[in-house]
Amino acid sequence: MSFAPFEAALVGLPVSHVWRGHGSALFLEFGDLIPSTRVRRDGSTGHPTGEITLMIEWSWRIEKPRSIMGGSWSDERKWLGMFTKLQGSRVVGAKTFGALPEIEVSLSNGLRVVSFMTAEGQPEWGLICRGSMQRTLGVRGGRLVVQELTPNPVLQRTATPPAER
Repeated sequence: MSFAPFEAALVGLPVSHVWRGHGSALFLEFGDLIPSTRVRRDGSTGHPTGEITLMIEWSWRIEKPRSIMGGSWSDERKWLGMFTKLQGSRVVGAKTFGALPEIEVSLSNGLRVVSFMTAEGQPEWGLICRGSMQRTLGVRGGRLVVQELTPNPVLQRTATPPAER
């Protein structure tokens, strides 16, 4: 399984939205955003989704060129500031590394987002590609695994094609 098509899809896309999921889960949305149709219990709208989403369930860090800015074990009060520094930058590279594949995304502002599982099991990250690829990429059994993305009919109806924006 080659990571090259996923890297090619990511390179050049802007980081459009960064948000925290449950616990320390980190979500980066790349490219054009589609507003969420999900309504939470409190009445607020869910997060928008990008052309590609990177989800890291836990154990992640944001690196500067020569040091670690912070990560999933940092003081949560610092997270928003770190997330803000990612937004608007563009992907200049992406790769997997390690015997058990982890992911690294390099950005135009010199920052890198890196996964690194520190618990038993498998690396817990995934890429969801909603554009022309329509695939997800993750890790199972110590190897990269690709699955076809099942289209969400609600998103298909509400999405405005890029040519019409």
